[in-house]
Order: sequence, then structure tokens, then C-alpha cells
Amino acid sequence: MLSQTLSAARHSAFKSQPLRLSLRSLATQAPTIPKTQKGVIFYENGGPLEYKEIPVPTPKPNEILINVKYSGVCHTDLHAWKGDWPLATKLPLVGGHEGAGVVVAKGANVTNFEIGDLAGIKWLNGSCMGCEFCQQGAEPNCPQADLSGYTHDGSFQEYATADAIQAAHIPQGSDLANVAPILCAGITVYKALKTAELRPGQWVAISGAGGGLGSLAVQYAKAMGLRVLGIDGGAEKGDFVKSLGGEVYIDFTKSKDVVKDIQDATNGGPHGVINVSVSPAAISQSCQYVRTLGKVVLVGLPANAVCESPVFEHVVKSIQIRGSYVGNREDTAEALDFFSRGLVKSPIKVVGLSELPNIYKLMEQGKILGRYVVDTSY
Repeated sequence: MLSQTLSAARHSAFKSQPLRLSLRSLATQAPTIPKTQKGVIFYENGGPLEYKEIPVPTPKPNEILINVKYSGVCHTDLHAWKGDWPLATKLPLVGGHEGAGVVVAKGANVTNFEIGDLAGIKWLNGSCMGCEFCQQGAEPNCPQADLSGYTHDGSFQEYATADAIQAAHIPQGSDLANVAPILCAGITVYKALKTAELRPGQWVAISGAGGGLGSLAVQYAKAMGLRVLGIDGGAEKGDFVKSLGGEVYIDFTKSKDVVKDIQDATNGGPHGVINVSVSPAAISQSCQYVRTLGKVVLVGLPANAVCESPVFEHVVKSIQIRGSYVGNREDTAEALDFFSRGLVKSPIKVVGLSELPNIYKLMEQGKILGRYVVDTSY
């Protein structure tokens, strides 16, 4: 009887094995990829933003193809469309560089992603990995950097390509709409805070605290143990900044002396300033109100702006002005870890990709609270 039972068990196990192999095969099978897709494209800087049918790109040997589910909308996207930066964009161009989605195809040389993985498209799409900057972990400063939504078609489409080395690994189970802004705004402000080299308990001022970058900067700063002073315009943004963890809010539209008010609120000025505002005046003011030995970090990129600092005060106060671009792969992993642990949340509003022109109008008017995210499916 026992031998018959064991024989039956072996027979049953043998019969079920092909089914398990079939299911495993199906799980890793590449999905069907269409030839065309919906995307927003423009053919000249400042020209019409056309929501239309465009070809699905084919990944190169070192690239992955991502089915983009959601993409954040950044002020940089507005600059790319206008073409008002010194660096020329490719044309025609599909913008966007905060894309979160699923890997649906990969090039022959890709070994660090599998079909079905969650992946993110960042501002830095690819770099040479061989120059002096790439070799010291400063890939964003690579002279041959390929930029998503600028020199490389970006995430304002249903399918987009990214260099597998630079693409972000998004933890499985992540909310893709909420993680999208972390891929640029989150990484950027996290890197800026690291650049400021502040210690827990010190003051940091965030200029433009109510916007897409600023709202995340407030949260990252709070999670890093810093005391946060937010600067922006309007009572609504003040309530918003405080709800995110800001200790003090300065409304520049009501303050008669912004420099004095900030210094008074921080007992001598903040130890560091993160400038995500696109106001040239706000940037210059930060060089005045920062504390002695403090650090002013420039992040926002207003067109044709100049940072002015009185030389005498600059020297006597021994302040430092630092530029902070976007983060590298290590910064990306760390910024995503803060998100995964629930220490930062993206204050977002989700609309369809076809609404992108309206979002740009709101950006130009300075009426955006938090971050807009587009759903690429409509």
C-alpha cells in the first residue's frame, strides 16, 4: 500500500511539473508592445503641444523600454518646451523626466532589469560612465549626458526608453503615481540638502517651499532632523508648508523686510538655504539672510538669472554659495528609500496626459500647489 501511495505521489508531481514551468514562463514572457502610442510632442520650441499618435521607440542594446503609467510635471519641462535655456533641446521632442512604469522590453546587453520590474525615468537618462566626472559618481555632470525630455524623448508618452544603468529601480508594490515626482523633484532636493551639509537641529530655509520641489524639500529636511523655514507667497501655501512639517512660514507678499523677518525667526539666519524658487530676487536675498558660515544652495534655474552677493559681506560672513544639480545613482536609491519608508509623500494632483498644456499655463502663473502628475492612459 505504501509503495502504491509513493508511486502515485511521484506520478502526480511529475504531471504537475509542466504546469508550473508554463506559469513561470508566462510570468516572464514579454507583453505585446504596440507600434504606436499616445504622447505629447512639439516640433519647435514654444510651438503647439500636440497630443497625438506617435511611434513606440525601440530600446537600444543598453536600454530598457518602460510602459510609463504616470509622469510628474516639472518646471524644467516648461523650459524645455520654451527653449529658453542655453542648452538646445532635440526637435521634435517628447518632454517629461519623472516617469514611473513597468519594464516591457530590454536590450541585449541589459542585465540589471527584468521584464515586469518597476522602473523610473530620471532627468539623467544616460552618461558615458568613462569620464572623470562619471568615475567619481558625478554622472549628471558628464559632458555627454543624455537628458530625458530634453536631448532624449521623455516620459510624456505611454512607452519610453532609458539607459538601464541610470534608470531608477522602483521597489515592487510602490504607488507609481506618488513615486513619480521623487524621480526628479525628490532626488534633486535630497541631493541639495546633502550638499548643504547641515546637522540635525540646524535651520534650513527653503525658498519656493509651496511648489513641487519645495514641498518635497520641506519633508526631506524634516526627516533629516532639520528645522524648516519655508518661504513662498500666499496664506494657502503657508498652511500647506506647515502641514508638511515647516516650523516657520514667511509670506514674501506680506513681509515688509524679508531678510530681517527670516533672520529674526531663525535667531540670526538659517544655517543653510535651498533655493528652488525661480525668482532671481529670492536667490539674491538668500545671500543676505543666510547665517555666518552658512551655505546657500542653488537649485532652481530661472532663465538668464544672476546670483548677486555683496563681496564684503560674503567674505566677512564666510558664506558659501554652492550649485546642486541632480543626484547620482546613490542619491536616487537613498531618496527612494525615504519614500518607501513613508518619511516623504508626494503632494500630487493627477490629470490626463492630454491636459499637459493647461498644466504649463498654471506653472507660468505660479498657481501650482505641490506637484501635477499625468496619467499617460488618457
